[in-house]
Amino acid sequence: MDKSKKEKNNNRIKELILSWGMIVVGAVIAAFALEEFLAPNHIFDGGVTGVSMILTHFLHVPLGVVVVILNIPFIIVGIRKMGKGFIVKVIVAIGIFALMASIFERMENATRDIILATVFGGILLGVGVGLVLRGGSCLDGTEIVAILLSKKLSISTGKIILSFNVLIYIVAGIVFGHDRGMYSLLMYFITSKVIDIVEIGWDNTKSVMVITDRGKELAQAIYVGLGRTVTFMKGEGLVSSEQKDILYCVVTRAEMFELKRIINSVEGSTFTTISDVSEIVGNHVKSDRKKQQVIKNTEGTE
Repeated sequence: MDKSKKEKNNNRIKELILSWGMIVVGAVIAAFALEEFLAPNHIFDGGVTGVSMILTHFLHVPLGVVVVILNIPFIIVGIRKMGKGFIVKVIVAIGIFALMASIFERMENATRDIILATVFGGILLGVGVGLVLRGGSCLDGTEIVAILLSKKLSISTGKIILSFNVLIYIVAGIVFGHDRGMYSLLMYFITSKVIDIVEIGWDNTKSVMVITDRGKELAQAIYVGLGRTVTFMKGEGLVSSEQKDILYCVVTRAEMFELKRIINSVEGSTFTTISDVSEIVGNHVKSDRKKQQVIKNTEGTE
């Protein structure tokens, strides 16, 4: 094994350890925030977790158990539509979150002050969720569905999740009082801002530009692995005068880790830049028949 391949393998191992470490630590922090600050004060998270928190109040079942049960249908959908690596990370993240939530539930609550619970619970939850997302996973099945819907609709993942969460907070306000609904909404915005800092960017959309000498191979790998099309451009190195392929594509933040893995798996020199996207105008509907053709072409070149 030459030095470049050995260094590449070492980088992959470090990246793998770092990503799993962020997922584990993030899940623990998120569980701590929910059980020690938010749930005891009836301040509700969004998504499946928020629905679970409302249900546990009436069912008197541990929060972690309800979270796992409600996420199962979303995981099943994700297995069919998204990469296996991503789904495995989601299952592990949710499992750790549920386990730690059950442990923290038995501990004394951190505070009963509603303002402190809203602010510090929101900050800690944002740190936890941000770390999990940065590690290439998520803690909530609604994000999986939002990602899938965003691929078919001209609506960003962030807007889909926000719409769903607003409905949850309206229900929370009706059931537990309008003040709890407003505190929950305030916590949600605090959490989202912290996720901005930890994960870099609240909107799930990122634009990626890759300069490579293996453009066709990499484009096929991205399309097969993520179902994302790319735009081809041609470029030339100033010093080397070599022709280069320039690939441009738009992905969600939850797909970033898998995209990096795909880029690193393709041999050859690559240079990648990643930027935030504030808005997308237009829509592109993918064809399953076309994807199958790309898969066949890829298999034919192996």
